Amino acid sequence: MAKSNLELLTGLTDSHTVEFLNNQRVHREVEKPLKAMTDEAAKEGYQLQVCSGYRSFQRQCEIWNEKVTGKRPILDSHNLPISQKGLTEEEIIYAILRWSALPATSRHHWGTDLDIIDASKLGPNTTVQLIAEEFEVGGPFFDLHDWLDKNMSRFGFFRPYSTDRGGVSPERWHLSYAPLAETYLAELTEELVVGVLKKSNLELKKSVLAVLPQIFQRFILNIDFP
Repeated sequence: MAKSNLELLTGLTDSHTVEFLNNQRVHREVEKPLKAMTDEAAKEGYQLQVCSGYRSFQRQCEIWNEKVTGKRPILDSHNLPISQKGLTEEEIIYAILRWSALPATSRHHWGTDLDIIDASKLGPNTTVQLIAEEFEVGGPFFDLHDWLDKNMSRFGFFRPYSTDRGGVSPERWHLSYAPLAETYLAELTEELVVGVLKKSNLELKKSVLAVLPQIFQRFILNIDFP
C-alpha cells in the first residue's frame, strides 16, 4: 500500500481534506455532496452544520489518553461516568471504545464521517453535548435528523452507528459518506493499525494490541451498512 493511503486511513495526514464551513475539514470528495445536502436542508429551514469532521491521529490519541488517565470521563451507555477502580485494562479499553474510537481506526480520520447538528437551534450559551437526548423527539436537533433520515441517502450519506450492535454506542449525529467510507473500511487492516500504534504514545498500548482482533470485529467492522 502506498504511504499516502496508509497515512490517510490512520489519520497521519490531512492532505486529502479541504476546509468546509465552521472551520471543519472534510474529504475533498465529500465537499460537493455535503454542500448540496446543506443547501437543500437550508431550503427546509435547517442550518446543517458539521461540529466534528476530520480528526487526526494525534487528536484521537489525546482524547484516548485523557480518558485512560482520568482527565476526561469514561461514560457508560447512558452517558454516566464510569469509575476505573477495580476494572482490568481490557475492561477500560472496551468501555472507552463505546464512545471513542481507537486512534488509527477512527472513521473521522478519513474525512468521510461527520457529526451533524442544526446550528439554528443553538442559543448564545448552548453547549452541544452530542448525546441521544439532543437528537430524539423533543430534542433541538431531532427535526433536522428526521429530515436527514428521509433525504441523506440521495447525497450518499448513511448512519454507521444507527443501532446498538454491541460495539459503538448508537450515534444518531454521526453521518458517513458511503462511496468513500466503504472503500476505506475495506482497506483498513489490523496490520496497518499495529504498525502505527507501536510507534505511538498510546496509553494501554500493550493491552490494546493484545485484543486488537476483537476490537476490529466488535468496534470497527461491526457497523450498520447503507
